[in-house]
Amino acid sequence: MSSTFRAYRVSKTDTDTATTRQVTHISEDTLATFEDNITIDVHYSSLNYKDALSATGNPGVTKTYPHTPGIDAAGIVQTSTSDKFQAGDEVIVMSYDLGMNTPGGFAEVIRVPASWVMPKPAGLSLFESMVLGTAGFTAALALDALISQGLEAEAGEVVVTGASGGVGSIAVALLAAQGFEVVASTGKQAAHDLLNSLGASRVVGRDAFSEASSRPLLKGTWAAAVDGVGGVALANIIKSLKYGGAVAAYGLVGGAELDLTVFPFILRGVSLVGVDSAECPMAKRVEIWHKLASDWKLTNLDAITQTISLDELDEAVEAILRGEILGRRVVDVRS
Repeated sequence: MSSTFRAYRVSKTDTDTATTRQVTHISEDTLATFEDNITIDVHYSSLNYKDALSATGNPGVTKTYPHTPGIDAAGIVQTSTSDKFQAGDEVIVMSYDLGMNTPGGFAEVIRVPASWVMPKPAGLSLFESMVLGTAGFTAALALDALISQGLEAEAGEVVVTGASGGVGSIAVALLAAQGFEVVASTGKQAAHDLLNSLGASRVVGRDAFSEASSRPLLKGTWAAAVDGVGGVALANIIKSLKYGGAVAAYGLVGGAELDLTVFPFILRGVSLVGVDSAECPMAKRVEIWHKLASDWKLTNLDAITQTISLDELDEAVEAILRGEILGRRVVDVRS
Protein backbone atom coordinates (compact mmCIF):
# COMPACT_ATOMS: atom_id res chain seq x y z
CA MET A 1 0.00 0.00 0.00
CA SER A 2 1.38 3.43 -0.92
CA SER A 3 1.75 6.07 1.77
CA THR A 4 -0.28 9.26 1.91
CA PHE A 5 0.66 12.87 2.57
CA ARG A 6 -1.02 16.26 2.97
CA ALA A 7 -1.45 18.52 -0.05
CA TYR A 8 -3.32 21.67 -1.06
CA ARG A 9 -5.47 20.09 -3.74
CA VAL A 10 -7.39 21.97 -6.43
CA SER A 11 -10.29 20.34 -8.27
CA LYS A 12 -12.18 21.44 -11.38
CA THR A 13 -14.42 19.67 -13.86
CA ASP A 14 -14.51 20.32 -17.59
CA THR A 15 -17.76 22.25 -17.23
CA ASP A 16 -16.78 24.25 -14.14
CA THR A 17 -15.46 27.79 -14.33
CA ALA A 18 -14.57 27.79 -10.62
CA THR A 19 -12.30 25.52 -8.61
CA THR A 20 -12.73 23.85 -5.26
CA ARG A 21 -9.67 23.88 -3.02
CA GLN A 22 -8.86 22.00 0.17
CA VAL A 23 -6.00 20.55 2.17
CA THR A 24 -6.39 16.79 2.05
CA HIS A 25 -4.47 13.53 2.23
CA ILE A 26 -3.50 12.04 -1.13
CA SER A 27 -1.56 8.96 -2.14
CA GLU A 28 1.95 8.87 -3.56
CA ASP A 29 0.34 7.00 -6.46
CA THR A 30 -0.94 10.40 -7.66
CA LEU A 31 2.60 11.65 -8.27
CA ALA A 32 4.11 11.70 -11.74
CA THR A 33 6.86 9.26 -12.70
CA PHE A 34 9.94 9.98 -14.78
CA GLU A 35 12.96 8.14 -16.13
CA ASP A 36 15.14 9.47 -13.30
CA ASN A 37 12.80 9.94 -10.34
CA ILE A 38 13.66 12.11 -7.37
CA THR A 39 11.09 11.91 -4.57
CA ILE A 40 11.44 14.79 -2.13
CA ASP A 41 10.04 15.46 1.33
CA VAL A 42 9.07 19.11 0.96
CA HIS A 43 9.72 21.36 3.95
CA TYR A 44 9.03 24.80 2.48
CA SER A 45 7.44 26.34 -0.59
CA SER A 46 6.39 29.89 -1.44
CA LEU A 47 3.34 31.59 -2.88
CA ASN A 48 3.68 33.19 -6.30
CA TYR A 49 1.09 34.85 -8.53
CA LYS A 50 1.33 31.91 -10.94
CA ASP A 51 0.36 29.58 -8.08
CA ALA A 52 -2.77 31.62 -7.48
CA LEU A 53 -3.65 31.40 -11.17
CA SER A 54 -3.21 27.62 -11.05
CA ALA A 55 -5.34 27.42 -7.90
CA THR A 56 -8.18 29.32 -9.55
CA GLY A 57 -8.26 27.31 -12.76
CA ASN A 58 -6.36 29.46 -15.25
CA PRO A 59 -5.91 27.18 -18.30
CA GLY A 60 -2.81 29.08 -19.38
CA VAL A 61 -1.06 27.71 -16.28
CA THR A 62 -2.72 24.39 -15.48
CA LYS A 63 -4.78 22.26 -17.84
CA THR A 64 -5.38 19.05 -15.85
CA TYR A 65 -7.19 18.78 -12.53
CA PRO A 66 -7.24 17.69 -9.73
CA HIS A 67 -3.88 19.35 -9.21
CA THR A 68 -1.41 20.53 -6.58
CA PRO A 69 0.06 24.01 -7.29
CA GLY A 70 3.40 25.33 -6.05
CA ILE A 71 6.17 26.28 -8.49
CA ASP A 72 8.76 26.32 -5.67
CA ALA A 73 9.90 23.60 -3.28
CA ALA A 74 12.79 23.07 -0.89
CA GLY A 75 13.27 19.84 0.99
CA ILE A 76 15.18 16.62 1.51
CA VAL A 77 15.54 13.77 -0.97
CA GLN A 78 13.52 10.76 0.15
CA THR A 79 14.44 8.38 -2.69
CA SER A 80 16.36 8.71 -5.94
CA THR A 81 16.83 6.57 -9.03
CA SER A 82 19.54 8.95 -10.26
CA ASP A 83 23.18 8.77 -9.21
CA LYS A 84 23.20 12.59 -9.04
CA PHE A 85 21.25 12.61 -5.75
CA GLN A 86 20.98 10.43 -2.69
CA ALA A 87 18.53 10.15 0.19
CA GLY A 88 19.18 12.93 2.69
CA ASP A 89 20.38 15.55 0.18
CA GLU A 90 18.96 19.04 0.72
CA VAL A 91 17.65 20.33 -2.61
CA ILE A 92 15.72 23.09 -4.37
CA VAL A 93 13.23 22.63 -7.19
CA MET A 94 11.68 25.62 -8.94
CA SER A 95 9.86 26.41 -12.18
CA TYR A 96 10.09 24.05 -15.19
CA ASP A 97 6.63 22.39 -15.06
CA LEU A 98 6.52 22.08 -11.26
CA GLY A 99 3.16 23.27 -9.93
CA MET A 100 1.80 23.84 -13.43
CA ASN A 101 0.81 20.40 -14.74
CA THR A 102 3.22 18.43 -12.54
CA PRO A 103 2.09 18.21 -8.87
CA GLY A 104 3.86 21.04 -7.07
CA GLY A 105 5.33 22.23 -3.81
CA PHE A 106 2.09 22.80 -1.87
CA ALA A 107 2.41 19.22 -0.66
CA GLU A 108 4.52 17.26 1.77
CA VAL A 109 5.95 15.12 -1.05
CA ILE A 110 6.82 15.78 -4.70
CA ARG A 111 8.36 13.63 -7.42
CA VAL A 112 10.30 15.26 -10.25
CA PRO A 113 12.97 14.44 -12.86
CA ALA A 114 16.57 14.66 -11.67
CA SER A 115 17.19 17.36 -14.30
CA TRP A 116 14.88 19.75 -12.38
CA VAL A 117 16.68 19.34 -9.06
CA MET A 118 19.48 21.54 -7.73
CA PRO A 119 21.56 20.96 -4.59
CA LYS A 120 20.82 23.65 -2.02
CA PRO A 121 23.81 26.00 -1.68
CA ALA A 122 25.53 25.74 1.69
CA GLY A 123 25.05 29.44 2.41
CA LEU A 124 21.25 29.19 2.55
CA SER A 125 18.89 27.23 4.77
CA LEU A 126 15.86 25.50 3.27
CA PHE A 127 13.70 28.28 4.69
CA GLU A 128 15.91 31.07 3.33
CA SER A 129 15.86 29.49 -0.13
CA MET A 130 12.06 29.77 -0.18
CA VAL A 131 12.07 33.35 1.10
CA LEU A 132 13.78 33.90 -2.25
CA GLY A 133 12.15 31.19 -4.38
CA THR A 134 11.34 31.90 -8.01
CA ALA A 135 10.78 35.57 -7.16
CA GLY A 136 14.25 36.06 -5.71
CA PHE A 137 15.83 34.00 -8.45
CA THR A 138 14.09 36.15 -11.10
CA ALA A 139 15.24 39.34 -9.38
CA ALA A 140 18.80 38.02 -9.31
CA LEU A 141 18.62 37.06 -12.99
CA ALA A 142 17.55 40.64 -13.73
CA LEU A 143 20.47 42.06 -11.76
CA ASP A 144 22.86 39.68 -13.50
CA ALA A 145 21.47 40.73 -16.90
CA LEU A 146 21.93 44.44 -16.15
CA ILE A 147 25.49 43.92 -14.94
CA SER A 148 26.19 41.92 -18.11
CA GLN A 149 24.98 44.96 -20.06
CA GLY A 150 27.65 47.05 -18.34
CA LEU A 151 25.61 48.65 -15.54
CA GLU A 152 27.78 50.15 -12.81
CA ALA A 153 26.74 51.64 -9.49
CA GLU A 154 27.83 55.15 -10.41
CA ALA A 155 25.73 55.18 -13.61
CA GLY A 156 22.71 56.75 -11.92
CA GLU A 157 19.25 55.79 -10.75
CA VAL A 158 17.83 52.33 -11.41
CA VAL A 159 14.04 52.13 -11.31
CA VAL A 160 12.17 49.01 -10.22
CA THR A 161 8.49 48.81 -11.20
CA GLY A 162 6.01 46.64 -9.33
CA ALA A 163 8.34 47.11 -6.40
CA SER A 164 5.95 45.93 -3.68
CA GLY A 165 5.64 42.44 -5.18
CA GLY A 166 7.87 39.45 -4.59
CA VAL A 167 10.27 39.98 -7.50
CA GLY A 168 10.20 43.77 -7.22
CA SER A 169 10.87 43.97 -3.49
CA ILE A 170 13.79 41.54 -3.69
CA ALA A 171 15.14 43.39 -6.75
CA VAL A 172 15.13 46.62 -4.71
CA ALA A 173 17.04 44.90 -1.90
CA LEU A 174 19.55 43.23 -4.24
CA LEU A 175 20.30 46.39 -6.21
CA ALA A 176 20.67 48.50 -3.06
CA ALA A 177 22.95 45.91 -1.44
CA GLN A 178 25.22 46.07 -4.50
CA GLY A 179 25.52 49.84 -4.20
CA PHE A 180 23.03 50.98 -6.84
CA GLU A 181 20.79 54.01 -6.33
CA VAL A 182 17.33 52.46 -6.46
CA VAL A 183 14.02 54.18 -7.18
CA ALA A 184 11.06 51.96 -6.32
CA SER A 185 7.78 52.37 -8.19
CA THR A 186 4.55 51.09 -6.65
CA GLY A 187 0.88 51.89 -6.54
CA LYS A 188 0.65 50.91 -2.88
CA GLN A 189 1.11 53.78 -0.44
CA ALA A 190 1.43 51.30 2.42
CA ALA A 191 4.60 49.87 0.85
CA HIS A 192 6.66 53.08 0.88
CA ASP A 193 8.28 52.65 4.30
CA LEU A 194 8.95 48.99 3.58
CA LEU A 195 10.69 49.78 0.30
CA ASN A 196 12.78 52.47 1.95
CA SER A 197 13.85 49.93 4.56
CA LEU A 198 14.99 47.59 1.75
CA GLY A 199 17.27 50.30 0.40
CA ALA A 200 15.21 52.39 -2.02
CA SER A 201 16.52 55.97 -2.13
CA ARG A 202 13.04 57.17 -3.02
CA VAL A 203 9.63 55.79 -3.96
CA VAL A 204 7.41 56.98 -6.80
CA GLY A 205 3.85 56.08 -7.71
CA ARG A 206 3.00 53.83 -10.62
CA ASP A 207 1.31 56.80 -12.30
CA ALA A 208 4.80 58.14 -13.11
CA PHE A 209 4.87 55.59 -15.96
CA SER A 210 1.19 54.96 -16.69
CA GLU A 211 0.37 57.69 -19.22
CA ALA A 212 1.08 56.77 -22.84
CA SER A 213 3.18 59.23 -24.83
CA SER A 214 3.33 59.54 -28.61
CA ARG A 215 6.84 60.95 -28.39
CA PRO A 216 9.53 58.55 -29.63
CA LEU A 217 11.95 59.65 -26.89
CA LEU A 218 11.50 61.09 -23.40
CA LYS A 219 14.02 62.81 -21.16
CA GLY A 220 16.91 60.48 -20.36
CA THR A 221 16.38 59.75 -16.67
CA TRP A 222 17.21 56.15 -15.79
CA ALA A 223 20.51 54.32 -15.96
CA ALA A 224 18.60 51.04 -15.96
CA ALA A 225 15.36 49.40 -14.88
CA VAL A 226 13.87 46.15 -13.65
CA ASP A 227 10.32 45.95 -14.99
CA GLY A 228 7.51 43.59 -14.12
CA VAL A 229 4.70 45.71 -15.55
CA GLY A 230 5.19 45.75 -19.31
CA GLY A 231 2.83 47.66 -21.58
CA VAL A 232 2.79 51.44 -21.36
CA ALA A 233 5.11 51.50 -18.34
CA LEU A 234 7.82 49.52 -20.11
CA ALA A 235 7.52 51.67 -23.23
CA ASN A 236 7.90 54.84 -21.17
CA ILE A 237 10.92 53.44 -19.35
CA ILE A 238 12.68 52.46 -22.57
CA LYS A 239 12.04 55.93 -23.98
CA SER A 240 13.51 57.53 -20.85
CA LEU A 241 16.66 55.43 -20.44
CA LYS A 242 19.94 57.31 -20.51
CA TYR A 243 22.42 56.62 -23.28
CA GLY A 244 23.55 52.99 -23.10
CA GLY A 245 20.94 52.13 -20.48
CA ALA A 246 19.17 48.79 -20.19
CA VAL A 247 15.93 47.38 -18.83
CA ALA A 248 15.48 43.80 -17.65
CA ALA A 249 11.84 42.83 -18.23
CA TYR A 250 10.21 39.85 -16.54
CA GLY A 251 6.45 40.53 -16.35
CA LEU A 252 3.36 41.90 -18.05
CA VAL A 253 0.78 42.78 -15.40
CA GLY A 254 0.22 46.07 -17.22
CA GLY A 255 -0.09 44.53 -20.66
CA ALA A 256 1.76 42.51 -23.28
CA GLU A 257 1.75 45.14 -26.03
CA LEU A 258 4.80 47.38 -26.50
CA ASP A 259 4.20 50.57 -28.49
CA LEU A 260 7.64 51.85 -29.49
CA THR A 261 9.75 53.15 -32.33
CA VAL A 262 13.34 52.06 -32.88
CA PHE A 263 14.65 55.51 -31.87
CA PRO A 264 15.62 54.65 -28.26
CA PHE A 265 17.69 51.75 -29.57
CA ILE A 266 19.44 53.46 -32.50
CA LEU A 267 19.84 56.96 -31.01
CA ARG A 268 20.61 56.11 -27.37
CA GLY A 269 21.97 52.58 -27.76
CA VAL A 270 19.66 51.18 -25.07
CA SER A 271 18.91 47.49 -24.51
CA LEU A 272 15.80 45.51 -23.65
CA VAL A 273 16.73 42.21 -22.01
CA GLY A 274 14.17 39.51 -21.36
CA VAL A 275 14.32 37.59 -18.07
CA ASP A 276 12.95 34.04 -17.95
CA SER A 277 13.19 31.79 -14.92
CA ALA A 278 11.02 28.88 -16.07
CA GLU A 279 13.38 27.35 -18.63
CA CYS A 280 16.64 28.91 -17.46
CA PRO A 281 19.46 26.36 -18.00
CA MET A 282 20.61 24.50 -14.90
CA ALA A 283 24.20 25.80 -15.14
CA LYS A 284 22.89 29.37 -14.93
CA ARG A 285 20.53 28.44 -12.09
CA VAL A 286 23.41 27.05 -10.06
CA GLU A 287 25.52 30.15 -10.75
CA ILE A 288 22.76 32.55 -9.66
CA TRP A 289 21.76 30.55 -6.58
CA HIS A 290 25.37 30.43 -5.41
CA LYS A 291 25.54 34.21 -5.73
CA LEU A 292 22.35 34.49 -3.67
CA ALA A 293 23.98 32.30 -1.03
CA SER A 294 27.24 34.25 -0.92
CA ASP A 295 28.13 37.62 -2.52
CA TRP A 296 24.48 38.58 -3.06
CA LYS A 297 23.07 37.11 0.15
CA LEU A 298 20.40 39.34 1.68
CA THR A 299 19.88 39.66 5.41
CA ASN A 300 17.09 42.26 5.43
CA LEU A 301 14.12 40.32 4.09
CA ASP A 302 12.39 39.59 7.41
CA ALA A 303 10.18 42.66 7.02
CA ILE A 304 8.75 41.41 3.71
CA THR A 305 8.39 37.75 4.73
CA GLN A 306 5.41 36.07 6.37
CA THR A 307 5.24 32.34 7.02
CA ILE A 308 1.94 30.53 6.47
CA SER A 309 0.77 26.91 6.59
CA LEU A 310 -1.00 24.81 3.96
CA ASP A 311 -4.23 25.52 5.81
CA GLU A 312 -3.74 29.26 5.35
CA LEU A 313 -3.03 29.06 1.64
CA ASP A 314 -6.59 29.57 0.45
CA GLU A 315 -6.88 32.98 2.07
CA ALA A 316 -3.44 33.96 0.77
CA VAL A 317 -4.35 32.90 -2.78
CA GLU A 318 -7.34 35.21 -2.77
CA ALA A 319 -5.28 38.03 -1.26
CA ILE A 320 -2.52 37.85 -3.88
CA LEU A 321 -5.12 37.90 -6.67
CA ARG A 322 -6.62 41.05 -5.13
CA GLY A 323 -3.17 42.65 -5.05
CA GLU A 324 -3.16 42.84 -1.26
CA ILE A 325 0.09 41.02 -0.50
CA LEU A 326 3.36 42.87 0.02
CA GLY A 327 6.60 40.95 -0.32
CA ARG A 328 6.77 37.20 0.21
CA ARG A 329 4.70 34.37 1.70
CA VAL A 330 6.71 31.29 2.65
CA VAL A 331 4.67 28.13 3.05
CA ASP A 332 5.77 25.92 5.95
CA VAL A 333 4.45 22.74 4.40
CA ARG A 334 4.87 20.58 7.52
CA SER A 335 3.56 22.99 10.14
